[in-house]
Amino acid sequence: MLFAESFADHQTPATDRLVLPYDARRKSRQRVTLVSGQELGYVLPSGTVLRDGDRLLTGNGLVIAVEAAAEPLLEIRTGDTLQLGRAAYHLGNRHVPVQLGKRFLRFQPDHVLAEMLRGLGCAVSEVEAPFDPEGGAYGTAAHADGHPAGHDHRPLPTGEVLEAHHPGHGPHRSPAKIHEFK
Repeated sequence: MLFAESFADHQTPATDRLVLPYDARRKSRQRVTLVSGQELGYVLPSGTVLRDGDRLLTGNGLVIAVEAAAEPLLEIRTGDTLQLGRAAYHLGNRHVPVQLGKRFLRFQPDHVLAEMLRGLGCAVSEVEAPFDPEGGAYGTAAHADGHPAGHDHRPLPTGEVLEAHHPGHGPHRSPAKIHEFK
């Protein structure tokens, strides 16, 4: 079994892949199976969420690319930025994890939220897609650099999904701790 010791740079080529849905990527300690079939164990600081594009570094030097698995989601898609902003405001007001994209919002299925958004005039549809919601400006635990956990320092991706970024901050991840699972 492999053990993750830390995060690798996002530019480092991966030797294997870890594909997990959002709720599994929120777990700070677990044993998982890589795409190759090999097992990987990791223990991360409480509050750490594995993000799509993260790279884990194992004790023997292998680099594991983290990918968001496709899962059932609800999506609001519109070219009306005011309507999209209103929907994001109401979802954020309820502390719902939301993925922001150009002209769309995605969130985990919830019939009450879907009805609320339809009441605001939004078209809500069911989709199956990778889910990588915003990290949020505040978290429950602080990293060594003083920033809260969940605070996202990744640069904006070149694809369709936009994520939070603070200019002047480079990529940062808390180191994972190695623990043996037997």
